[in-house]
Amino acid sequence: MIIEQILKDKGHGVTTVAATERLDAVARLLDEARIGAVVAVSDTGEVAGVLSERDIVRQVARQGEAALAMNVGDAMTREVITGAPTDSLESCLGVMTDRRIRHLPILQDGVLTGIISIGDLVKWKIAETEAEAESLKSYLAS
Repeated sequence: MIIEQILKDKGHGVTTVAATERLDAVARLLDEARIGAVVAVSDTGEVAGVLSERDIVRQVARQGEAALAMNVGDAMTREVITGAPTDSLESCLGVMTDRRIRHLPILQDGVLTGIISIGDLVKWKIAETEAEAESLKSYLAS
């Protein structure tokens, strides 16, 4: 299974924000959209960073309520790990587990084409495993 197949089902939409947005506004956006992270993009549309719920919590723990007035650019993860549509589900799971990240922007030729979460991958891995088990049951029953 490759990531492009997952994105075809899930969709290629990515919630993006400018690095100048305030954390309080982005926290509301995450809540309303029921997502765990946004991708910060530059004026030219290039990936500048990822801001996750974890990043916001970290800043609030360090600075208290004042953190909510911070800009995304001051709180986001700048060293963004990305994947490609041709990457396998297993390789992305490995990267996300090893790097302890829950969201992986997907780039094709340097252009943001989607985002996957660890939950997306686990869901697909479970479905894949269940399909294999069912196939084996059918084979053994015949």
